[in-house]
Amino acid sequence: MSSESDCIFCGIAAGRIASDIVREDERTVAFRDTNPQAPTHVLVIPRDHLTSLDHAGPDDRDLLGDVLRAAGEVARSEGIADAGYRTVINTGEEGGQSVGHLHAHVLGGRRLTWPPG
Repeated sequence: MSSESDCIFCGIAAGRIASDIVREDERTVAFRDTNPQAPTHVLVIPRDHLTSLDHAGPDDRDLLGDVLRAAGEVARSEGIADAGYRTVINTGEEGGQSVGHLHAHVLGGRRLTWPPG
């Protein structure tokens, strides 16, 4: 997993790497996934580097809440909240996490099946 110094998501949060940002505030940034798995596929990240959900501690409680709150705001602003959407946090290699910075996927715009994969 990446460290803060070589983390692509830290670069996006800091504005050093261009991305299609759909929402941001002082604690989170949301941007379109470059490999979308649904018509709407937005990633929500904390601005502070946190490698994964498994690395979160008691001091990260508010930050985790901010990420989930931002995911709901993204769903509403993208027009998928009423029909339904999925929020996913992959953790670790076998969990499907490909970037070592905690991120929530907001997916919608089509019927999503279960199990996911």
